[in-house]
Amino acid sequence: MHGMRTVTLDLYRAYALPRPAGAAGVLRAWVTETPAKVSAARRRPAVLILPGGAYRWTSPREAEPVALRFAAAGYVPFVLDYSCAPHAFPVALREAAFAMRAIRERAADCEVDPQMVAALGFSAGGHLCGTLGTLYDAPEVADIGPAALLRPDALALCYPVTLGHAPTHDESIENITGGDPALKKRLSLEALVRPDMPPVFLWHTRDDGAVPSCGTLVLGQALCEAGVDFALHIYRHGRHGLSTADAMVYPACDVPDVSWDVPGWLDAALRFFADCGFAITDARP
Repeated sequence: MHGMRTVTLDLYRAYALPRPAGAAGVLRAWVTETPAKVSAARRRPAVLILPGGAYRWTSPREAEPVALRFAAAGYVPFVLDYSCAPHAFPVALREAAFAMRAIRERAADCEVDPQMVAALGFSAGGHLCGTLGTLYDAPEVADIGPAALLRPDALALCYPVTLGHAPTHDESIENITGGDPALKKRLSLEALVRPDMPPVFLWHTRDDGAVPSCGTLVLGQALCEAGVDFALHIYRHGRHGLSTADAMVYPACDVPDVSWDVPGWLDAALRFFADCGFAITDARP
């Protein structure tokens, strides 16, 4: 018999950290147990999922439903419930960095290949994902571990808040920066782009009314100029916060109207990760 088990890890307890009042920092995994007749040395790619929510909350729509889609594709998905307002930078980034450390340190127990760990974020979680993929050696996370332990191997930013390009999402900016204009400038994703960052999969909808797609276009240009491996998809039509854009996350009678290609974003992301070398591996007999 084989199936799936869930694993929950309180990062503050696991690493004996003082918990800020009201902080979250809980990591949850869905681990598919390998059948007995398959190699006991099987290793799977992993993905750290960072839901959106304007740095005010973390959206369930962008959590477990996305995790289950990745699990069905052979990944071990992890969802981080990270701390939001009134906790500003760098609390969420530190939790995401600890999550990367936890995934790699517990790789054998979860059948994860520690060199195939992606991070994927939605909206404000997309911004958090972008900072994780560029600030893995920043002073704010230096005590958590070496950069190689904290750096994701690939990124996927889904309708991300980029901060720097106007118009953008004011509530997310206020919540993550506490209103500090210097911090807003520092945390603008296009300003954080660096040549040695992980490959990036980006997608947005052209008519997103909450987080305009122009920020993603500017980010794509910055990635291009820096020589970073990336793919950029701007879909024609769809509102903000789509997640899987289907009845998995919306009432069947109220699935949002989207252009035909939007539901394919997840398969496109999986193919991008595969092109980056993500795959299930087994030890040779």
